[in-house]
Amino acid sequence: MDIEVQQTLSHYINGKRISGKSGRFGDVYNPALGEVAKRVPLASAEEVRDAITAAAEAFPAWAATPATKRAQVMFNFRALIKRDMDKLARLVSSEHGKTLEDARGSITRGLEVVEFACGIAQLLKGEYSDSVAASVDSWSMRQPLGVCAGITPFNFPAMVPMWMFPIAIACGNTFVLKPSEKDPSCGFALAELMAEAGLPAGVLNVLGGDKEAVDALLTDARVQAVSFVGSTAIGERIYRIGCAHGKRVQALCGAKNHMVVMPDADLRQAADAVIGAAFGSAGERCMAVSVVVAVGDEVGDALAAALKPRVAALKVGPFDDPAAEMGPVITPAAKARIEGYIDRGVSEGAALVLDGRGCAVPGYENGCFVGGTIFDRVTPAMSIYRDEIFGPVLCIVRAGSFAEALQLVNDHEYGNGCAIFTRDGDAAREFASRAQIGMVGVNVPIPVPLAFHSFGGWKRSLFGDHHIHGPEGVRFYTRMKTVTTRWPSGIRAGAVFNFKSGGEH
Repeated sequence: MDIEVQQTLSHYINGKRISGKSGRFGDVYNPALGEVAKRVPLASAEEVRDAITAAAEAFPAWAATPATKRAQVMFNFRALIKRDMDKLARLVSSEHGKTLEDARGSITRGLEVVEFACGIAQLLKGEYSDSVAASVDSWSMRQPLGVCAGITPFNFPAMVPMWMFPIAIACGNTFVLKPSEKDPSCGFALAELMAEAGLPAGVLNVLGGDKEAVDALLTDARVQAVSFVGSTAIGERIYRIGCAHGKRVQALCGAKNHMVVMPDADLRQAADAVIGAAFGSAGERCMAVSVVVAVGDEVGDALAAALKPRVAALKVGPFDDPAAEMGPVITPAAKARIEGYIDRGVSEGAALVLDGRGCAVPGYENGCFVGGTIFDRVTPAMSIYRDEIFGPVLCIVRAGSFAEALQLVNDHEYGNGCAIFTRDGDAAREFASRAQIGMVGVNVPIPVPLAFHSFGGWKRSLFGDHHIHGPEGVRFYTRMKTVTTRWPSGIRAGAVFNFKSGGEH
């Protein structure tokens, strides 16, 4: 039986909704029903070039707009996000599946970056040195790059775009956003809110698309910088191709975040932390805790016993069920992939404490639901430990000591986030200092920094030199220029043929 498509989306180019011309479309699911609800056009290379052209033509005037006026657009945008918070949350949840509360929380974290961008006039201040030589002054400034692009993931269709384009645009750049084709509607809605906030046409453009659109963005010489959040395999490819074409690239990629629980930890607090950090948003977070490292068998046994009944009792349901604590994963393919990892964990010999396969929600029998899953006695050789599953699957690994636990954290190829739960300040300090990870929490399970700091991992969790948002975001979307001036006074004259420091040039 064919599934009725309820809506076909459009691109947003040069301030207008534009129907797709490629003839190719992607399916956007209602995850709770497991059915296609919308179609998104997949942009051709020609349509990508149209969006880049619009951004390139809008750049000179926007770059020349005073920073205070650019900031005013961000202030207006902030007010509109707050006005439409519930509508945006519902849009996120209907396509992603996460609960409304979770969706609102993610939009709020994106809004914090918008608020940071409202201070762009202060953030772009340069430095000035008077009289670096006789009658010579030197000063620096940060200037925008030009056309920038953002390629964003399905798990945060509002938050991650707002981690990119507000700072880029506030800095004076123009932007082409390619949201995930799995849940793109929020990207289009945000562009329309930016227009309502006073953003000129062409400054922000949004395209539906897949690999063809990405490749067109990566190879067009007019695109100066690319921001990406997503899987490591794709991020590494984007970094390699983008750099080969002379672009700045920041690619924030996969993760396998460890939470070390020491024998002196408050185990009740640790269990509470794991519940939200591992199973919130059905585990579809790059900062989700997917590995608990229990230091000592006594800690491992206690955590497994405490977690099993609580995870089993989690209310799984559609986003519009006010009692739901965990929604579906995003597509039938995602569900099949996650359940395949559970199959693999069993075959590899991990102890299956709680099985989320076959999760059934009355009235939503075809939905993309996976129940909370717990494996114990997982080893580093197992694929469920090595790979980012991106679902509600928690691995418990046993370690004999603090040193062994820290080694597990540092030996993993990913280095996005980690945490330690302990009452011992010395252990916490050593862990924070020695963990080869970009973001570390001490009794904080998901150490995502606020907008005035920067977000990013180490090792194969990040390709590029700059983390996202915060001061690093401003540096990524601008380039430094230093100006040295001397105004003739009539006192000195004559050619100078040497180069002197601190004297006359």
